[in-house]
Amino acid sequence: MPQHVLEQAAQTPTGARPGATLAVTSAATAVALMTYTAPMITLADTAASLHTGLSAQAWLLNGTPLGLAALLLVAGSLADDYGRRRAFVLGTFALGLMTILGALAPTTLLFTLARVAQGAASAAIIAASLGLLVHAFPTPAGRIRATGVWGAFVSGGIAIGPVVAGWVAGLADWRWSYAVLGAAALLVGALAPRALTESRSPRAGRPDLPGALTLGLALVALLAALTLGRDGWLRAPIGVLLAATAVLLAAFVAVERRSASPMLDLSLLRRPLFLASTAGGLFTGLSVVALFSYVPTLVQNTMGVSPMGTAGLFVVWSGTSFLVALQARRLAGRVSPRHQLAVGFALHALAVATMLGAAGSGHWTRLLPGLVVSGVGSGLLNAALPLLAVESVPAGRAAMGSGANNTARYIGSAAGVALMIAVSTSTGTSTHALAGGTNAALITSGALALAAAGLLLALRERRAPQPQPQPRS
Repeated sequence: MPQHVLEQAAQTPTGARPGATLAVTSAATAVALMTYTAPMITLADTAASLHTGLSAQAWLLNGTPLGLAALLLVAGSLADDYGRRRAFVLGTFALGLMTILGALAPTTLLFTLARVAQGAASAAIIAASLGLLVHAFPTPAGRIRATGVWGAFVSGGIAIGPVVAGWVAGLADWRWSYAVLGAAALLVGALAPRALTESRSPRAGRPDLPGALTLGLALVALLAALTLGRDGWLRAPIGVLLAATAVLLAAFVAVERRSASPMLDLSLLRRPLFLASTAGGLFTGLSVVALFSYVPTLVQNTMGVSPMGTAGLFVVWSGTSFLVALQARRLAGRVSPRHQLAVGFALHALAVATMLGAAGSGHWTRLLPGLVVSGVGSGLLNAALPLLAVESVPAGRAAMGSGANNTARYIGSAAGVALMIAVSTSTGTSTHALAGGTNAALITSGALALAAAGLLLALRERRAPQPQPQPRS
């Protein structure tokens, strides 16, 4: 038997089932991401059915990332303190129920609220998953493999979600796509209790409820301002929301400094690796996830590609990302996660450059090279981010690290979607105007990716000073 397998078996906690843990957490994460990406293909049908105006369509896309961003850090902290399996199982069942309720929603408001609740449930799944994996895979080699597979299933969920949603919607109705995804979440939730072993890393003191409340409200206010800003940034409601965000964030910092068991240990902000993890998540959302959340709609509107054809193009990107993320663990020891992220962002910037002008050409084949190159970059990002998230925090705070990383990612995603919609529709919504707007969105995404690569290269881990040799007497 290979030596690394013997070492893993010797160090695995009593009762832990590494294979089952990896399978169940990966499956649930994939379902959560499938739910997240489903509106990318069904947006037009959903908006028509719910009579959703153009401005309000951003809410159909941003509901889930809003719930994710608002509660990921809270969920990670509670999972560490009260049990990761408990948080995971509750989140999985809640995701199934909220997704089915979304399928039944008769109005834009109720559908959006269901999407926000889906995001909140997904927050518990994603934050608890990495904590469960760190507990089940205590060796460095095992952890690299596990986070690589889990990251690949992030890409896999993104890839399969639009295909499943488009296929089911084509057979019946867009509502049935959410019903199928809800049933899949409930099935995984039913399997989870036997497959997972409870683990926790409790801290002394009471739960940080004031921190959770102030941060959650701050993120909701920020994302609401970013989404509403598409109709004009100088309006009074936008100013009120941004001012509320600033006040609530200041209150959060004050609460965390005084708390005996803070939800977010602010001293982590002095760690370059933690900053790299957070920045990597933020720019992944801003640049990559946001672009590919809205590009399918632009492709349908500017090229006349069918929803299932658009889903097929989307799979070229996300399927490549899935395959690359599975193999990226082979880079361990050769390329640091920080440098892997920088390369991933650089490849995405190169990819969007190759896609410029494609929307106006009418030829969908123009998109293929860029989709493949960006897929390679996304695979590197999805493999490196979970590993860096758990390596950048103390071992007992793995779910906190995951929560912080993914909070940044989905704040970036929600902000980026609002930005991409604003940029792409700034000159109008005719086919010709949208073709030019697509180029503007691609340029914006590429510029953000290059900025991210530069920032990550600058965030080097500080080396401890070497002791000076003592002079001989």
